[in-house]
Amino acid sequence: MTHRRDARRDCVSVTVDGVTIGGQAPIAVQSMTNTLTADIDHTVTQVQALADAGSDLVRITVDTEEAASAVGIIRRNLDANGYHVPLVGDFHYNGHRLLAKFPDCAASLSKYRINPGNVGQGSKRDSQFAEMISIARHHRKPIRIGVNWGSLDQNLLARLLDENAALPNPRSLSRVTCDALVTSAIESAHFAEHEGLPHDAIVLSAKVSSVQDLIAVYRDLATKCDYPLHLGLTEAGMGDKGVVSSTAALAVLLQEGIGDTIRISLTPDPGGDRRREVRIAQEILQNMGIRSFTPQVIACPGCGRTSSDVFQHLAQDIERHLRSCMPRWQRIYPGVEELSVAVMGCVVNGPGESRHADIGISLP
Repeated sequence: MTHRRDARRDCVSVTVDGVTIGGQAPIAVQSMTNTLTADIDHTVTQVQALADAGSDLVRITVDTEEAASAVGIIRRNLDANGYHVPLVGDFHYNGHRLLAKFPDCAASLSKYRINPGNVGQGSKRDSQFAEMISIARHHRKPIRIGVNWGSLDQNLLARLLDENAALPNPRSLSRVTCDALVTSAIESAHFAEHEGLPHDAIVLSAKVSSVQDLIAVYRDLATKCDYPLHLGLTEAGMGDKGVVSSTAALAVLLQEGIGDTIRISLTPDPGGDRRREVRIAQEILQNMGIRSFTPQVIACPGCGRTSSDVFQHLAQDIERHLRSCMPRWQRIYPGVEELSVAVMGCVVNGPGESRHADIGISLP
């Protein structure tokens, strides 16, 4: 099941080592490792786990020379293990130096994430940004220009604040900040194109932590450009709050046809499972009828009519079993991800729900 094309915003498509973002492609799910990239074994293990969970692309931090020197080895180890998931390099502050000094890193990554607010200050900004674009062109790599309100270009913000102050009815600081995010993303994309990067090698994002601001920023971006858009709150938060905030923001935009790839930036519990952010992204897309990943398990909440917790344990066991089997089943049973399974615990709605499902279990 994929999102209907007529509900999607028109945009160009960007190819990232076999994964297409934008155009008519299904909305891609992304995730990011939280290992030290220089720790090759742990990084490879986590990338493989995220890929097994269904992440279409995986981003890794490239912030030190040790991390940059490890990227090529990580790529080759993944390929040797049969994992060809595209790796995205996340660069801040020193990306121009790392990419230039470690050509194996530049060649091994599938895409570069560049934050224009952290490329450099003053006269250095354009030259260091241009250096990264030159390397991307040389290796024929697409980029994501990822603007973030926590690291916004302060010169740009000051300029827009001055212009706003001169208006008869100045707008709020929040509104001007949102405008600065959109302006930074689009101006940076135009700069990259001026430096020779193809139009179809650019993805944009403009991330904030507020649900309403995120919706406003992406609505604005969607009307002003045709680059593919990467959706996600910059810090969704922990637990239920992170899940609810991400769902509230992304569901509105996806329903309006805005967004071509998504990431759910959950704060994990200490030692928590990083794959959860992949599962939440998949659940959002699947429950909205945009894309299917695994058979849906429909289970009732239970009430005074349910005489035991057998159905709860059964539903949990079935869901775990389905997820563990999906990597193999998808290869041998085309369409298996669109099945529905009902596990119901009482006689009121159980029989009816079970009849609507492909496989129904209704307990007395």
